[in-house]
Amino acid sequence: MQKKMACSFPEEVLEHVFSFIESDKDRNAISVVCKSWYEIERWCRRRIFVGNCYAVSPGMVIKRFPEVRSVELKGKPHFADFNLVPEGWGGYVLPWIVEMATAYPWLEEVRLKRMVVTDECLELIAKSFKNFKVLVLFSCEGFSTDGLAAIAANCRNLKMLDLRESEVDDLSGHWLSHFPETCTSLVSLNISCLGSEVSYSALERLVSRCPNLRTLRLNRAVPLDRIANLLRRAPQLVEFGTGAYSAEFRQDVYCNLAGAFSDCKELKSLSGFWDAVPAYLPAVYSACSRLTSLNLSYATIPSTDLTMLVSQCPSLQCLWVLDYIEDSGLEAVASSCKHLQELRVFPSDPFGGEPNVSLTEQGLVSVSEGCPELQSVLYFCRQMSNAALLTIAMNRPNLIRFRLCIMDPHTPDYMTHQPFDVGFGAIVEHCKDLCRLSLSGLLTDRVFEYIGTYAKKLEMLSVAFAGNTDLGLHHVLSGCESLRKLEIRDCPFGDKALLTNATKLETMRSLWMSSCSVSYRACKLLGQKLPRLNVEVIDESELPESKSENCSVDKLYIYRTVAGPRFDMPPCVSTMDEDSAVRFS
Repeated sequence: MQKKMACSFPEEVLEHVFSFIESDKDRNAISVVCKSWYEIERWCRRRIFVGNCYAVSPGMVIKRFPEVRSVELKGKPHFADFNLVPEGWGGYVLPWIVEMATAYPWLEEVRLKRMVVTDECLELIAKSFKNFKVLVLFSCEGFSTDGLAAIAANCRNLKMLDLRESEVDDLSGHWLSHFPETCTSLVSLNISCLGSEVSYSALERLVSRCPNLRTLRLNRAVPLDRIANLLRRAPQLVEFGTGAYSAEFRQDVYCNLAGAFSDCKELKSLSGFWDAVPAYLPAVYSACSRLTSLNLSYATIPSTDLTMLVSQCPSLQCLWVLDYIEDSGLEAVASSCKHLQELRVFPSDPFGGEPNVSLTEQGLVSVSEGCPELQSVLYFCRQMSNAALLTIAMNRPNLIRFRLCIMDPHTPDYMTHQPFDVGFGAIVEHCKDLCRLSLSGLLTDRVFEYIGTYAKKLEMLSVAFAGNTDLGLHHVLSGCESLRKLEIRDCPFGDKALLTNATKLETMRSLWMSSCSVSYRACKLLGQKLPRLNVEVIDESELPESKSENCSVDKLYIYRTVAGPRFDMPPCVSTMDEDSAVRFS
């Protein structure tokens, strides 16, 4: 009866209903109900997300979804952010752009993360997609301002250009002048990653003629005395990233700046504040009561001034800040920001041997007590205790992301000198909806037993310098039912746990292991046993073929794919497949 009802609706009705379903997971579920739903869903799918650009080929995606308007791709593994992925590893977007240029002439959006993007790619985008609107390049590399000039000149309907945290070769600051005078469509512009000066006159003209501009994030080269002029040209801004927030104090500059911020009645998000001079901070106070997001991760502001600033922000939901905020500042956050949902505290001196600020576990405990809506934490500190972790777990069972980085990897509980097994065990036991976890400090296999037992919704786990034996990895792979991404470095995990739980890897998106105890033999066996996985060994010192089967691999990256082995690997990367049996025999 249900199957008959599913087939009884006209295709136009089902297409309309499906258009309201945005979750990729739900769209995938729809497509397996029956053949007719599969066909309807594939033809009306407008947006696709590919979490690993090597998990599927561009041709497969195009064949499955012929009417796509928006594509989101990820390239390099997450550990590329920590310089653990070698130069030239891969993640090239050009093959995707070449095929989409022919198949998707009406493509409107391209969103890329950790991918190699060349000027050739950007020029091809600019000339191939006539109604192109959105380009997001997040932590990408390989392109210059010449490529951006091509986008500016040719994408006449561009609404969003976001270059967050990308490495751009700054050849000229005049690329902004390539936006035609008729361009009025911009809604979001993020150039915060650029290193050199931009053309201020071109920037001001562009901002002035885009009445729907809601997001503007400037780079460090934009001086403080230019900010007020830009704000007055776009009082409708919702998100604003300042440039350099430093200058010799002048009363006229301060008053002009304060007046400009006061006129921005829609402002909800602030970021930037490079080299901030505390005397100019009160200029933003008039906007603080409306702020829901404050990113001060580049702002070297003393604790007292940070405390004053965050105390003005009762509606804050997201706070990124350096550890200059100290415990006292986080106590102010706990008292003032009752709607806080996300907290990230970064180290100001990550390589320093001695603490340069007074930030301990107490700051995080205070926030967990005072902010009932807190769901996401990234916290760098130099000391922690199991008692504090237990308190945080009891205070905030609603946590869904918890990433703790104790600066010295092998640091124990500073009060009891015990491992943090019990503390992290409390986190995974009490936070039932936890989906992302990063561990640090002194840890034994016991913590992984807790994780395997309690973390049933965990999707991503990052581990470093932890565990005693293979048993730790076994607990995670056999117990974490929802695990999709596992990142491990400098842990004593080896062949037995990996081979015993090999089939689990087919249910995951990826596994990264570096400086562990996995042998070439185990990697070869995995590649032969599980053909739907790409098992890549990375060794920058010498070719894998020259090493014994029993040698430990330097780095191992395993990911699920329907496209087979890739062909753009540098010499330091080898795929362990059926052919590897011949190479190692």
